Amino acid sequence: MEEKLQAGLLLEAVKVSPLIEKVSDHKDFKKLLRTRTNVLVLYTNTASSGDSHLKLLSDVAQAVKGQGTIAWVNCGDPEGRKLCKKVKVDPGSRRGGAELLHYKDGTFHTEYNRPATFKSMVAFLKDPSGPSLWEENPEAKDVVHIETEKDFRKLLKREERPVLLMFYAPWCGVCKRMQPIFQQAATGPRGKYVLAGMNVHPAEFDGLKQEFNVKGYPTFCYFEKGKFLHHYENYGGTAEDIADWMKSPRPPQPKTPEVPWPETDSQVFHLTDEGFDSFLEEHPAALVMFYAPWCGHCKKMKPEYDEAARVLNRASDSPGVVAAVDSTLQKAVSERFKISGFPTVKYFERGEDKYTLPHLRSKDKIIEFMHNPEAPPPPERSWEDQPSSVSHLGLEDFREALKKKKHALVMFYAPWCPHCKNAVPHFSTAAEVFRDDRKIVYAAVDCTRGQNQELCKQEGVEGYPTFNHYNYGKFVEKYNGDRGETGFIGFMRSLRGRDQEKVVKRKEEL
Repeated sequence: MEEKLQAGLLLEAVKVSPLIEKVSDHKDFKKLLRTRTNVLVLYTNTASSGDSHLKLLSDVAQAVKGQGTIAWVNCGDPEGRKLCKKVKVDPGSRRGGAELLHYKDGTFHTEYNRPATFKSMVAFLKDPSGPSLWEENPEAKDVVHIETEKDFRKLLKREERPVLLMFYAPWCGVCKRMQPIFQQAATGPRGKYVLAGMNVHPAEFDGLKQEFNVKGYPTFCYFEKGKFLHHYENYGGTAEDIADWMKSPRPPQPKTPEVPWPETDSQVFHLTDEGFDSFLEEHPAALVMFYAPWCGHCKKMKPEYDEAARVLNRASDSPGVVAAVDSTLQKAVSERFKISGFPTVKYFERGEDKYTLPHLRSKDKIIEFMHNPEAPPPPERSWEDQPSSVSHLGLEDFREALKKKKHALVMFYAPWCPHCKNAVPHFSTAAEVFRDDRKIVYAAVDCTRGQNQELCKQEGVEGYPTFNHYNYGKFVEKYNGDRGETGFIGFMRSLRGRDQEKVVKRKEEL
């Protein structure tokens, strides 16, 4: 009773929040870890050595109420000393006589070694496995980090120098790649301009995003004397590129409009809805490419198709001709043949739609086929259509699915990529090995499908295949190991082994 009274008086003396749980009994400590999933524990050498921490942690406890728990163990009182000895913690050996340890799902997770600031501690407790805040990076000290809309308005109102502001989201892959470049640019000519960063992903900044047309991350906005003037759009630029641009800021240059394919020096016959049938009557053997001007795969194929046309459409003894239809303009004929993807290449014989040929992409293959028209090989079943233990994800369910898994190895791929095809059976075998482990998932994202392209861009995918490791939905690292089943299985076994070691170690300590 007397001990509890002393603890209460001490808590009151340093104005500690009642939300901080004072623990000294080992059974109470075990119960705390059993009933709370996210606990930050302050161990102090004496009753007073934690004063500075306790004042800060009181504010943090209020901010994370309902999401995390903060506890205090005074290793200086008799009961607390026994508890600290059992869990093998010695704050007396630490500078300041205090140590902060985090426990997750009942076991030790990590030592808290991020800055002892309100913002960092709150961010940590809201997402203990997430990345550090950008401003915690010592190399980012020359970037002005903005936390609130009020701070943002204040900066624009008071700052006389030009400001280039990076609106970003913590999970964005392109943002992570650009931050070191931005930091380097900020370190250069100090005093001439300001480079600032602001995480505007939270919903509270939706109005700000709308005001400055932030539709993706990162978005760079340039201000002079508080007024927004331009966007900066060189996402592949260097620190020198940013510095050069700041010397002479200018709006993004309009892209030179692409010359429509029919208006180029092309030997391809370009067909319309009205002339399609009569063309096929005149040409008993015709290869027709249905395309969309914006389609990347179509653009890649056009030069090959043009070259094939130079051979086939000009020769008097040609076995047939090649033609094209812009499906965004000639909608009737495209709907008639149920065109749903681009490019779609069809072979017509005497006006009849005989074959669809997804494998024809090069000049040589096109010419070879026209000399010997044969039915294409049966289409390969897509990976998604094959039974396996791999989870196939897209933009709509990616983050929600990974949030539930302690370890996720994700393969970002394109169906046409040879290296991806080689990796698929090995990746699938690894997924099968761990199918009963509910904390693990092997997942795959087809980066060529619809909105998945944006997802892959956000996750920093620059080539196929790309393998990323995630912990509860947060990016940890790229996997660059062996792409056989031995590599994929060994990687996950190593992670689970480390998890088990931590559990065993903490059980022994408790």
